[in-house]
Amino acid sequence: MEIIDDNVVINSDNIKSQMRKGILEYCILSILECNGEAYASSIISELKEAEMIVVEGTLYPLLTRQKNQGLLKYRWEESKQGPPRKYYSLTEKGVMTLKELDNAWNELVEAITKIKTNDNYFNNVKIHCDSD
Repeated sequence: MEIIDDNVVINSDNIKSQMRKGILEYCILSILECNGEAYASSIISELKEAEMIVVEGTLYPLLTRQKNQGLLKYRWEESKQGPPRKYYSLTEKGVMTLKELDNAWNELVEAITKIKTNDNYFNNVKIHCDSD
């Protein structure tokens, strides 16, 4: 959706897409924590179910980066329905990183909530959110 105001075009779909990309790695770690382990197709399915649309071409580089950072490990398992599957799980470092991200997420949500509910003070001046 594009919003046009005073000859300025704002692509809200692009903004939403960038927000999703920013938290996708956090979502992957969260899915693996909940499931214990998962293969790429099941991670994509869970993301899509949560309306976090992602394709394999986006997911695989993220999984590789997280593995290279020591956040994930994987194991191969033979599949009766095709090629072997690579099952990912969190490493100890991945669990610790996820806890840090959980804290950061909670702080961010709290800050946004303060802003949206007029509870935020900056330099002793109340910031107002006027809605129509």
